[in-house]
Amino acid sequence: MSAEKLGRIEIAKQALNFSAAHFTIFSATEREDLHGHNWQVECELTSPIDENGLIFDYSLIKKAVKDICDELDEKTILPEKSPHLTIERDGDYIVGVYGSERIPFLPRDVITLPIANASVEELSHYVLDRVITHPDIQHQDIRDMTIKVSSSPGQNGSATYVKR
Repeated sequence: MSAEKLGRIEIAKQALNFSAAHFTIFSATEREDLHGHNWQVECELTSPIDENGLIFDYSLIKKAVKDICDELDEKTILPEKSPHLTIERDGDYIVGVYGSERIPFLPRDVITLPIANASVEELSHYVLDRVITHPDIQHQDIRDMTIKVSSSPGQNGSATYVKR
């Protein structure tokens, strides 16, 4: 009886990136100033190797991650689930309300995400959830997957899915 043959691939393509603004919220009274990063996304996964010596067509992963990056590119990321920030519509603006501050944005410049903070930790979970539930990927035999989101070289967060 032979053991199942598994393969692990790493996808760290330069094209899997987005440029976006954000501010990290530390508490009800402390947040960063609005600033931007050139974010980088990487993916590692384990899956069975087929008789052709390949795991499934992992170009599906590259496309899914690239599509997510494209959605985030050139946007200001606002967290919908922050305990310290609320998001309102005010006429032609989306307004982030933080304490006594009202931070207005044009809707075309903002993306709101179902996260608690616009941090590498939360963004890595957001991307992982989107990839693992993508219609082209959800039925693949992925045993584990890690998504890493970097805001600069040497500063990243990661999230891992493990098939149960």
